[in-house]
Parts: sequence; C-alpha cells; structure tokens
Amino acid sequence: MAMYEAGMLARSKAGHDKAKMYIIKEVDDTYVYLVDGRIRTLVHPKKKKKKHVQIVHGTYNMKELDDAGIRKLIKDWMKEEK
Repeated sequence: MAMYEAGMLARSKAGHDKAKMYIIKEVDDTYVYLVDGRIRTLVHPKKKKKKHVQIVHGTYNMKELDDAGIRKLIKDWMKEEK
C-alpha cells in the first residue's frame, strides 16, 4: 500500500478524469484531495478515493505553490515524461 502525502504528484486511475495529473493537497483516512491549478484549484480540490489514484513522483512543498505554480509544475513534469 502506497503512502500518500500532501505535495505528491499523482495520476487519476479511474473516473471521467482518468490519466489526468494532479498534486495531492490533503490526505485523510479514505480520500485524497487533488488540485491541478485549472479546474481544481486550491480552494476547490477534487475529492477522490485513494485506490483511484497512482503516485507518480516525489513530494513538493505545497506552502510555496499557488494555482499558477501548480499548473507550471504539472506542465513541466509532463514535458519531461515525454
């Protein structure tokens, strides 16, 4: 079982947003709260069950990121992946 932490880059494994990249904002017992800086902002994160999320990359400092920073981080990571 994977350990989920705020600031980790994650990919959605299920749902209408399958394969979309997010950053984990918060974690509780059953759910993670995901942000992408566009539709899912820091004010309105997406609530998703842990089993529907795959951890992709290490942890970033969420205190230093705003919505624009999150968009840039995800965009830069997607470029590196290709």
